[in-house]
Amino acid sequence: MSQSLEAFKKELERLERRTSSSHEYREAMISRLKDWIPFDAACCTTVDPYTLLSTGAIAGEGIEAIHARLFEYEYLHEDFNKYDDLVHRPVPVATLSGATEGELGRSGRYLAVLQPAGLGDEIRAALLAGGACWGYLTLFRAAEGSFFFQAAEEAFLAAAAPWIAQTLRRYTLSTPPEDIQGLQEEVGILVLSHELNPIASNGQARKWLSMLGEWEQLEPEILPSPVRAVCSRALAELTAEHQPSKAKICLRLPSGHYLGIAASILDESSGQVQLAVTFEPAQIADILPLIAESYGLSSREKEIVEQISKGLSTKELAHNLHISTYTVQDHLKSIFTKTRVTSRRELIWRLFSRYSSDKKA
Repeated sequence: MSQSLEAFKKELERLERRTSSSHEYREAMISRLKDWIPFDAACCTTVDPYTLLSTGAIAGEGIEAIHARLFEYEYLHEDFNKYDDLVHRPVPVATLSGATEGELGRSGRYLAVLQPAGLGDEIRAALLAGGACWGYLTLFRAAEGSFFFQAAEEAFLAAAAPWIAQTLRRYTLSTPPEDIQGLQEEVGILVLSHELNPIASNGQARKWLSMLGEWEQLEPEILPSPVRAVCSRALAELTAEHQPSKAKICLRLPSGHYLGIAASILDESSGQVQLAVTFEPAQIADILPLIAESYGLSSREKEIVEQISKGLSTKELAHNLHISTYTVQDHLKSIFTKTRVTSRRELIWRLFSRYSSDKKA
């Protein structure tokens, strides 16, 4: 298997050099992967590494038609190999046949979604790099004349997944042009029913829906994956009490800006649950983890940058973080070196002003 892995790794390196976007890379990667692991359909989605929700999917023929049901079973039903669980496993790759001990009918997802679509076994991989998840990859085999994914194929994908994840990470964290201007957009508002059917929207929301749909190559009436993901998480949180909502994503746009998409429950007092989805330039608190990751800042350096964004002085930083002012200065020197700036003012511009319209920095 080592020779095959090395050959696939070299192919992935070639793809990274030849592709100019995450979308293009994922399409090419799925096409090439078939030479090493036979499959009949596939889906690869990028995710927000902090909420683990989809920021855009590449879904092959036949998968787009069942995508909505796959989201439903991911967030609203108990089943095998859910991605939220896979991310935390020592080996974040698993087959449905292995999880069910060869009895696919034990899975509600198989009975309600895969089998009616003519699909049999599936293999799932959470794409981890640098201690975070940057995407999910699912491969499917047709039910007719199908055979289960084998242990060797599972091991191959487990070994290859970090290479794929590294490329997705680089696309997500790539630094925008120096002359990029802040994203100046009105808030988009979309209202959906419990079944995720559109009820009302403003023009800005329709603009974002159209753009997201184009990026995923969807028909106009299909809800884009990022919107479906935040809504599914919001619905799943209906039964969670006093927990901070994770029904939001920070999505990197091709321009280098970051767009925040969030969903919340509007009203359930009448028994008619509706959801409000907002689209707006991402706020500093949402952008900071991704930007800090792109510059390779340490955990302590991330804390200091967050405090600086609030306007705190060196003395206040030292007090809040329980370290000396000299230690703060040492961390600042390291931050300045990594971000290639010479002052706090320049740091704030480099890390925030050019990514977002948020003026609170």
